[in-house]
Amino acid sequence: MRILMMCLLVLSSFVYSDGHTSEAKEVLAAVKKLYDARNARDFATVVSMESRTGVYSTMSDGSFHKPVVVSSVEMYKKNFPGGTIHVHFPEAIKLSDDAYYVRFYYEGVADEENKPYRTRVTTTWVKEKRKWVLKSQHYSSADYGSTHTTTKGDFENQ
Repeated sequence: MRILMMCLLVLSSFVYSDGHTSEAKEVLAAVKKLYDARNARDFATVVSMESRTGVYSTMSDGSFHKPVVVSSVEMYKKNFPGGTIHVHFPEAIKLSDDAYYVRFYYEGVADEENKPYRTRVTTTWVKEKRKWVLKSQHYSSADYGSTHTTTKGDFENQ
């Protein structure tokens, strides 16, 4: 009986932690919506999907952690680079009733010069007013090494 209970506990933890619950699917849908809005330059949607108390960020450019920022559409219009970058292999892990840790790879081409961009991302999503919103984001550069260097054509059929 103990062995059966342990097996059930272990198996249920895999389902619970890797995005198979309906709540985890809601969080992953929010992730997709946010990053699709970024690619579409729909900054009103982007701002609406960030915590109303601001987002803590660490960027992949090697700079220090940024102070909390409450974004605006105008801020995004002024500062957001061009390009198209896609989320790959997102995973949502429940931290508490109102918080999820989400990690994924983010790859594409950035700015008008179509520079290849590849990074690892971890984010924290919290529930505010019955809606999942971004609270923190950490981007860490994923060097290309001996792997394929991204080009714009890699994403033309997506």
